[in-house]
Amino acid sequence: MIPAPFTYQRASSVDEALELAARAGEDAKFLAGGHSLMPLMKLRLAVPETLIDIGRLGELSYVRADDGHIAVGALTTHDDIARSDLLASELPLLAHAASQIGDPQVRHCGTIGGSLAHSDPAADLPAVAVALGATFVARGRRSGTREIAAGDFFLSLFETVLEPGELLTEIRIPKPQSAGWSFQKFAKRGIDWAIVGVAVQGPNVALVNMGSTPIRARGVEQALAAGSGPREAAAHAAEGTSASDDLNGPRAYREHLARVLVGRALAEAASRG
Repeated sequence: MIPAPFTYQRASSVDEALELAARAGEDAKFLAGGHSLMPLMKLRLAVPETLIDIGRLGELSYVRADDGHIAVGALTTHDDIARSDLLASELPLLAHAASQIGDPQVRHCGTIGGSLAHSDPAADLPAVAVALGATFVARGRRSGTREIAAGDFFLSLFETVLEPGELLTEIRIPKPQSAGWSFQKFAKRGIDWAIVGVAVQGPNVALVNMGSTPIRARGVEQALAAGSGPREAAAHAAEGTSASDDLNGPRAYREHLARVLVGRALAEAASRG
């Protein structure tokens, strides 16, 4: 299908992007890599009147150590994250998960900020950000600069706490206290969305595609804190989830996958810890 007509504008700075968004009103959308937004526009599930292209804002593409945490610019591509020596050393969970996204074309064009702001529960990086205890930095003309915990950012399918005209600019991730990590996902093909996935960083366990947002596996975390081993803790993986029934399988199938993948991830994380 063909998207509905829209006005295209290109921003040369973050300040200009925010100014253009303020002028355009609530029907404006920011365009980064385009891999999430453009398919929705073609299906007319998203019908923005104005597209503000921020894809060339180099000021939002970086990975750096900054005062006890790692800062990642929102326009940093998945490929840059996967190839970052700093992330490989300090946040290997993020680097590895980014390397598993889609195919090379997607990884070279897609951005971490675009993936997070899109808020698709089947995407890998939202759950990874939750497991890592990340904080998101957003800027807006009315709201100024604010920090949002990853666990509070995602509201539902394609919905976040970002206000109209507000732009996600940076992801701040504390250096993990535990070296143990793992990322596991099950998909029909390597380039497909995960049917179920799991991100583990130390005692934190987050699930992919087991609800309308990334979900912390609280039952698993509580079992681990009580001294359970990986297999016993993984038995709690489906507690508190709301997996859907679709063409990839019924809810019971996803719950089974969650238990299997969490068990594998916990065992792998323990071997690294």
